[in-house]
Amino acid sequence: MELFHAFTILIVLSAAFGYINERFLKLPVAIGLMMIALVMSLTMVSLGSVFPGVFDGLISLVRGINFSKVVMEVMLSFLLFAGALHVDIKTLAKERTPIMVFATLGVLASTFIIGGLMYAVFTFVGAKIDFIYCLLFGSLISPTDPIAVLAILKEAKLPKQLEVKIAGESLFNDGIAVVIFLSIYAIADRGVAEVTVAEISWLFLEETGGGLLLGLLMGYVGYQLLKSIDSYMVEVIITLAMVMGGYALATQLHFSGPLAVVVAGLIMNDRARSQAMSDTTREYVDMFWEMLDEILNAILFVLIGLEILAINFKIDFLWAGVVAIVVVLFARLISVGIPISLMRLRRDFVPNTVILLTWGGLRGGISVALALSLTEAMQRDIIVSVTYVVVVFSIIVQGLTISPIVKKMNISAAE
Repeated sequence: MELFHAFTILIVLSAAFGYINERFLKLPVAIGLMMIALVMSLTMVSLGSVFPGVFDGLISLVRGINFSKVVMEVMLSFLLFAGALHVDIKTLAKERTPIMVFATLGVLASTFIIGGLMYAVFTFVGAKIDFIYCLLFGSLISPTDPIAVLAILKEAKLPKQLEVKIAGESLFNDGIAVVIFLSIYAIADRGVAEVTVAEISWLFLEETGGGLLLGLLMGYVGYQLLKSIDSYMVEVIITLAMVMGGYALATQLHFSGPLAVVVAGLIMNDRARSQAMSDTTREYVDMFWEMLDEILNAILFVLIGLEILAINFKIDFLWAGVVAIVVVLFARLISVGIPISLMRLRRDFVPNTVILLTWGGLRGGISVALALSLTEAMQRDIIVSVTYVVVVFSIIVQGLTISPIVKKMNISAAE
């Protein structure tokens, strides 16, 4: 009953904030919901210091929600599948090389750039943090968040080629980044001497390779099932079962659930959509996943705004977070700028691609969820605080300004 109570409150808040945003603010839904929730949270904190105990019930509720578990084990699979189901598959295939470079080498390079620079930043603000924990921060903040990116790209009207690069990268780099995070987490938790290169290599192969293969299998089985019947209700349930069952199976097999779900979604998007679904089924599948995507997005961004109630902020943490914004953007600039400079020798890119990829690479709930999964011994409080500052800046400032930047650069959405 407590879970139902918490879910009910989140739905009510999402509906209320959504109405306020649509009626008065008229911001992109994801940004508007998070901003309202954040303002409400800060107001509660301020009033709570004057009138102690007034908001203890809601604060306890927020702190009682396992944000990391909710995002990584419940919401993520549905949101990734919905994103993969609606991405432009033909453009994605054409842009597969830069997407995979950004999602692998780019994330790895960003992890070490951020880790090295933040080690210096933390030392400067008087926070003594081991280098391995700085790398952990680098790994969790490096991936662009598919949930934030896909929610905000709908409003940005980027050129299709560039939009698919950002969306495709965000779908794949999530799975890769989690593997990198788990590898560094194992080293931090057990010690460098206790973790071998072979063990890390096997973890990467098992998670990544297993996730990709399982996704192919899920997609093929789902395609065959949909092809053999014509009942939109049953076919919608089959897609839902693919996501929930496939993600649960990936977890049990120690495969990457995010990668499995993305690959299965892309197969549904490509073969199943054109060869296994009737027009009626296609319409109902699209409507179901679009509605589920919107509802879960609303809940997630409200949760992100409320999560400040569960974070122990200190002034030094805040300043470290402000500097981290610059560090993360710099690392993003380098990790996409160098590969693009090299790939330009053989392929064309939309003008100002580096700038738009840097500014459009939003961080979101996944970074916060990974930070909250750290142990106290891993300097959890400061890493969570810094991560939250970066995520809030990314969603609000970068999310609100990406469209004006595109317009100022006079880049046509048809390019």
